[in-house]
Parts: sequence; C-alpha cells; structure tokens
Amino acid sequence: MSINHFELSAVARSAEQQGKGASRRLRKQNLVPAIIYGGDEEPTAVSIKINELVKSLEFEAFFSHILTLNVDGEAHQVVIKDLQRHPAKGFPMHADFQRIVKGHKINMNVPVHFTGREEAPGTKAGGILSTLVSDIEIVCLPSQLPEYLEVDVSGMEIGDLFRLSDIKLPEGVIIFELDMEDAHDRTIVNMQPPTVEEVDEDADEVDAADVPATEQGDENEDGE
Repeated sequence: MSINHFELSAVARSAEQQGKGASRRLRKQNLVPAIIYGGDEEPTAVSIKINELVKSLEFEAFFSHILTLNVDGEAHQVVIKDLQRHPAKGFPMHADFQRIVKGHKINMNVPVHFTGREEAPGTKAGGILSTLVSDIEIVCLPSQLPEYLEVDVSGMEIGDLFRLSDIKLPEGVIIFELDMEDAHDRTIVNMQPPTVEEVDEDADEVDAADVPATEQGDENEDGE
C-alpha cells in the first residue's frame, strides 16, 4: 500500500448485523463496523478487517486522502470523516466514510506542518516556538485536496506570529473558518521570548545566626 493510495476491502452488513449487540459481535471477529454515507445514495453499513484499518491508520495521510473502499467488489471513492477508538486501548471501534461526488466540494480537516523551526532567528535567540493548531478545516474539490498545509517559520523573530490568513494555500483551497460570516483570523503559531527563571541571590547566603548552635559547636570542634 502506497501512502498516496489507500485501498481497503469491506463487506456490506445486513440489518441483522447492525446495532450495538451486532457491533460487539463483529469486533470479536476482528471486524470494525463502519458506515458510508453521502451523495444521492442511501447510507451503507459495512465491516472492515481491523488489521487492514489499523495498518492504514499508521499513516497521517490516510486522514486527508481520497480512499478506495471496495465493498463486495464494488469500488467507492470516500474520505474518512470520523473514527471512534477504544478509550483505553486505542483500537478502532467504528468509522464513518463520506462518498466523493465528482464536482462537489468537501470539508476536510488536514494536518498542518511547521517547517524551519531550527533555522528561525527567534529559536537561535532562545525563543520558544508555540504551535496552536495541529490541523485546519478546509473546503475544496476532491481533486484539489492537499495532504497537509505547510507553514514556513524559518524567518520568525521573537514576538512574531502567523495567523490563518498567512497560510499559503494550494489553488482552489479555502480555509472554512475564514469563509464564515463571523470569521476570526486567529493565531496559529507564535515565537515567545525565552523563559527566564529569577534566582534569589540571598537564598545562597546563610547567616550564622540561622545555623543551629549544635552545628556551630561541631564546626568549632573540627577547627581545634
């Protein structure tokens, strides 16, 4: 499997294989219940082999790529929209996939990669780069979906910051948050001054009066 192409096999679930009890039984068979929705078609309940899904989840790109889901031999172009994991063990328990409709825009959360951290003048001066987002929701056609958004911070000085509007977007891609009526151009990364710990110089100076008399006596005996 290439990180540029993800393909999973799935089996349609009957009505008897749906519901909480049926989902538990599927998981005991190492299958993950899932749903495919969107477009002009009715939602389709499916199950996916857990080992295939877990292997795909190892790649960050899986969450921002168009996927091929083969359901009983029929290929569906989809994107993953939601993934439920076991709260303690972390394995997948349910997945939601949205069908891709040619010519229709989709909303997707894509990762943000910050590059040039070590080269930044602010970093070299002891500053602390604080990243405030890990992913951003975008809107675009499926064919224009980027794997991630890149923010170059190599020129940041102490006190500098980047906002959503500073991101260089691929053609046809817009940031959902900035396209809303109550858009807020929030900060996504800033370079903070170095943290300086104040040292109490008097703390190292111990007055003789603060030393127990017994200790003073021991010092005198050692000196004789």
